[in-house]
Amino acid sequence: MALKRQRLAHRRKAVGHTQESLAEKLGVDRTTVVRWERAESEPQPWVRPRLADALGVSPDELSALLANVDAARTRRSDRLSAVLKNPRIADLAAVAQLRQELARLIDSYDARPSITILPDAGRLHSEVDLLRSHAAGEAVRRALRDVEAAASIFMGQLVWDASQRRNAQAALTYYDQAAHAAKQNKNPETEAQARLRRSFIALYSDNDPKSGLAQAAQAAQLASRSGNHTLSAMALLHVGEANAMMGDRLVCEQALSQAESHLGRIDGDDGPAALASAGQLNRLAGSCYLLLGEPRRAQSLLEDVPSCTQERRKSHAIILGNLALAHLRQRNLDDATETLHQVIDAVEETRGGGAVNVLFAAGRELRPWRDRQDVQEIMDRTLALMSS
Repeated sequence: MALKRQRLAHRRKAVGHTQESLAEKLGVDRTTVVRWERAESEPQPWVRPRLADALGVSPDELSALLANVDAARTRRSDRLSAVLKNPRIADLAAVAQLRQELARLIDSYDARPSITILPDAGRLHSEVDLLRSHAAGEAVRRALRDVEAAASIFMGQLVWDASQRRNAQAALTYYDQAAHAAKQNKNPETEAQARLRRSFIALYSDNDPKSGLAQAAQAAQLASRSGNHTLSAMALLHVGEANAMMGDRLVCEQALSQAESHLGRIDGDDGPAALASAGQLNRLAGSCYLLLGEPRRAQSLLEDVPSCTQERRKSHAIILGNLALAHLRQRNLDDATETLHQVIDAVEETRGGGAVNVLFAAGRELRPWRDRQDVQEIMDRTLALMSS
């Protein structure tokens, strides 16, 4: 479903602003204005008075402009519409269209808050489940199980992220559904992805590195069976992170080394594109050394993460959050607060739960310096973020 704040865009044009000129006047990126008008994010409380002034409206009128969101579904083929009314006639062409719709939603993940993607993702997940339950023909059911597994993994990711990583049980239910569908199709690669996602919950929500290690190790074994070096590397990086949480530096570094070996064997056709990133090793190795109490080494790794990761804004916000922690633990307060402002900027747009957790951790560590003006600014922005 495509969303747009038509009245907000019309008002901007009526007062003579382009997206670029409005962004410049407010001191934000043009992409921030784009996301406001696409209803992908909300203006933060601190910017709303200036936005209202720039548009020549009252605060109440601005609230009405923001509340007016038009929705337009992408037109579906007559064939898919007919299939959804009569699931028994589902065919591979209908499955392909559902797969394309899912891919578009996944592509939007880093640009939109998860909560705005959930309605469409949930609808699509339900439709796939309906067709898979009633479709005739094993080839079609098998194809639907593949889409079901991918949609379940994505739904788990969305509900966990939208709940600021609090609603773990719902996410686990989706990951179990994905693993079941993958097993039925004898697809170790997709099962590995589901197991890896379970490890994230153990590591980042439950603070249970032992369970996270078991899930990540199982994901690594499944990925190795599938021959997917990207996924094998990702799983091993989280094996390393789990061991770092338990303070086992030797085993952690062994896992990082094994992950690096897999990354060196990746070719252009290997693994899901969303996982393929030249910065994954440094990103997670940096996290490991933070956990092992070596912030200087963590800083050097995190600063060396390629700039291409900035396009994945939710992941990039976590990188910046860990970099801020590395600065903070070396008492580099100026660098820490400057980096935290970037984290807050990203969280305001994406609402990524992982970055929120890192931001709160940094806030706790900043308390001894709360009398400093730059630290107080970070705390004020964080409180505003929590209240919005």
